[in-house]
Amino acid sequence: MSFSAQAKSELCRCPVGEKNTALAESCGVLLYCNTFSPEEIRVVTASLDFAQRLPKLFRRAFGVTFDQIPAENAPRHTFILSEPGKVAAVADACGYDFLRHHAHHVNFALLEDEACRQSFLRGAFLAGGSVMEPSSGYHLEFVTDHSAVSREVEALLIEMGFRPGSSSRGGRYITYFKNSGAIEDLLTTLGAPVAAMAVMSEKISKSMTNTVNRRINCDEANSDKTVAAAEKQLEAIRRLRDRGALEGLPEKLRDTAYLRLENPELSISQLAEACVPPVTKSCLSHRLRRIAALAGTDGA
Repeated sequence: MSFSAQAKSELCRCPVGEKNTALAESCGVLLYCNTFSPEEIRVVTASLDFAQRLPKLFRRAFGVTFDQIPAENAPRHTFILSEPGKVAAVADACGYDFLRHHAHHVNFALLEDEACRQSFLRGAFLAGGSVMEPSSGYHLEFVTDHSAVSREVEALLIEMGFRPGSSSRGGRYITYFKNSGAIEDLLTTLGAPVAAMAVMSEKISKSMTNTVNRRINCDEANSDKTVAAAEKQLEAIRRLRDRGALEGLPEKLRDTAYLRLENPELSISQLAEACVPPVTKSCLSHRLRRIAALAGTDGA
């Protein structure tokens, strides 16, 4: 089961509720379903949980039953209302007059309280929404055939404290989110806190992985720098040795040179601690720079 299907399954476990919230959710379904016209209402879904919820929802909201229900074990579930009296009753309950208005709109009179707004968006998501698997990225969208509905839902979301994006694709209108925090909050608002936690957990996991990778990369870069610096120091010391000048160095410089020859893999800090007695990192760096200057190289 996809993550989107899991989220819808969780949403369908929310109680159908009172008539006002059932009506708000049903209106969200109708504005994002396949067909909502004077002749027919058609809802097609791949979600078995939504298919089981939809008849209960419409009975509570409109007091109607579907004229056609899905065949058992069908891969996609199709519900149809075509009896004129039923379609008219649904349209009237949602505040639509198909004779006067051809464009679909959100009936904000049905969404005056928070519970109804949440229910409306739940219905819209169940009928026309999807959310990406968090491991693949962060994207949640609502898709409708109605441009005015898309604009009005965007305005509703902004009023509720969200900041969606909008676009169109193949003649359909999309309201979307790409911010993981916004997706978490919206899924929680719709009634899917488990799905929201999955998004949050994936974000934390990615953050930890990125932190570890940054540290590994940083350690590798530091290691490369340490190796390069040690090679320059060793080159200077060998040059002095080849000239027979190593034994003529001051005692501290000579001891430092031999210590570096014996420990080519150590960092400056580790080499400073290995001195007898131990010295500071800056002190050892100064000695190595003096050795490099005497050898005529670029230094440590």
